[in-house]
Amino acid sequence: MARAIIAGSGRLPGLLLQAGPAHLVRLAGVDSDPLETPVIEARFERLGTLFADLKAAGIAELAFAGALSRPAFDPSLMDAETMALMPRVAGAMMQGDDALLRTVAEIFEEQGFKVLGALDLRPDLAASEGPICGNPTDAQTRDAARARAVLEALGPLDVGQGAIAAKGQVIGIETLQGTDAMLRFVGVSLPGSGGVLVKRPKPGQDLRMDTPVIGPATIMKAAEAGLSGIEIGAGGVLILDREATLDACEAAGITLWAAP
Repeated sequence: MARAIIAGSGRLPGLLLQAGPAHLVRLAGVDSDPLETPVIEARFERLGTLFADLKAAGIAELAFAGALSRPAFDPSLMDAETMALMPRVAGAMMQGDDALLRTVAEIFEEQGFKVLGALDLRPDLAASEGPICGNPTDAQTRDAARARAVLEALGPLDVGQGAIAAKGQVIGIETLQGTDAMLRFVGVSLPGSGGVLVKRPKPGQDLRMDTPVIGPATIMKAAEAGLSGIEIGAGGVLILDREATLDACEAAGITLWAAP
């Protein structure tokens, strides 16, 4: 069964290719890494062309991988299929990321493609429950519980996958700008807080389209923000380059663990 990876930026598309041969869909305007695999060129505005190219290549399964920003559509480039879908997509874009990505998945499924998640292809990239680097202190677990409670409360609003708490106070909540922007804000506004970042899927999130991710860069940015620990959702967050991530934790003195 032929497979395609619709590639965003970062290392994840290459890691998913390690699960088996696949075509790479390279979207115009997206800075994806060059990889040794057959490539299908595509544009957001020409979904009808993409559907036809995927079917011509015998693609039956799709996986979305890597960071993708919300696209800016050029109406002059749209094909008829995309034009017909725009009211539906535009309505979803007015909601949170999960609602938009669910709509995208539905559109591809209606074309006969099976949509897979990163965890379907590489479950080994997720962590099981327990310490990963160091053991969290009681204060860290209390802060993590506080941040986790806020994420659970915000879940129905489809807001974000991360929050930071320090000394019992929530000091950062991830929104559309993403985790890096949240960490920068905390580092500038409350340097040296010693807080804990919690990164986990939103309650009920469709993990096929957007699985939370951490990697060495996350650890370095958490350290720069003055944090002391990171809790991730067990089985629901990808660790990219685990060895380098653990090395970064050791070097920065960041405690990393996974919780249900």
